[in-house]
Amino acid sequence: MASRKFLYLAVVVSLGFFVLWGCPKKTEVTSTPETQKETATAVTAKEESKAEAKPEAKEEPKERSASASAGLQPVYFDFDRSFIRDDAKGVMKANADWLKANPKVKVRIEGNCDERGTKEYNQALGQRRAASAKKYLTDLGISAKRISLISYGKEKPSCAESSESCWQKDRRDDLTAAE
Repeated sequence: MASRKFLYLAVVVSLGFFVLWGCPKKTEVTSTPETQKETATAVTAKEESKAEAKPEAKEEPKERSASASAGLQPVYFDFDRSFIRDDAKGVMKANADWLKANPKVKVRIEGNCDERGTKEYNQALGQRRAASAKKYLTDLGISAKRISLISYGKEKPSCAESSESCWQKDRRDDLTAAE
């Protein structure tokens, strides 16, 4: 009888261990953007000399990046929420379609919050908002390798007034593109 109780207890503990092992982990909140894995190949001296000979070549990616961002629209959130609203799903679909049409473009999702709340709380909320947008894009078929995240919290407001209409503009994810 005691051996059956011991066996039963061992099975329950083992199952509990495996169930808890599979639980999702907390996302790490950071104020620096996620980086993609860099390729192992380095720029050769020949390529460097070409870049020095043509100063316009250094400025081209910036111009392309700025024009690429024109196809991506910001996504807005409700107060203290990080899920994609129904009215923002169309914007996210349009962003995903644009990214599918431009497969070489990588995107950085910048999570932002309004001025209310502590700096730490808004950093975490901005990170959750960016992660939510990333998940939505990956669910629509965009490779996660093309997406990096950063949370600015309340550090980059788009409006300076302390009103609900202004705060709504600050509760957003900005999507910026780079080739």
